[in-house]
Amino acid sequence: QVQLVESGGGLVQAGGSLTLSCTASGRTFSTDGMGWFRQAPGKERELVAAISWSGYSTDYGDSVKGRFTISRDNAKNTVYLQMNSLKPEDTAVYYCAAAKGRYSVRAVEYAYWGHGTQVTVSS
Repeated sequence: QVQLVESGGGLVQAGGSLTLSCTASGRTFSTDGMGWFRQAPGKERELVAAISWSGYSTDYGDSVKGRFTISRDNAKNTVYLQMNSLKPEDTAVYYCAAAKGRYSVRAVEYAYWGHGTQVTVSS
């Protein structure tokens, strides 16, 4: 059974930093793209960041470019999201996702999803 488990969420003040982790089990994703998405109350799920299987290619949502960094450790079957200069508008549930193959900026391209971790940024 494939599982993606996110960790690292929490409450942080504006301007602060958090690092999210997502560890996969039940299947190796070392040849698949992975991504982070987020969903705030009343809003649609949106791309935060995506990364290719090698880690050499990445994509970011416009609102997080220059502040967030996605990375992965295939030996640990884990993907990370370093979030700096956090803003109240970053408050959302953050989801880890794994594709079957090439990474994508589209949520529909991802086959596996974690349950999400809450990130709350206070002003």
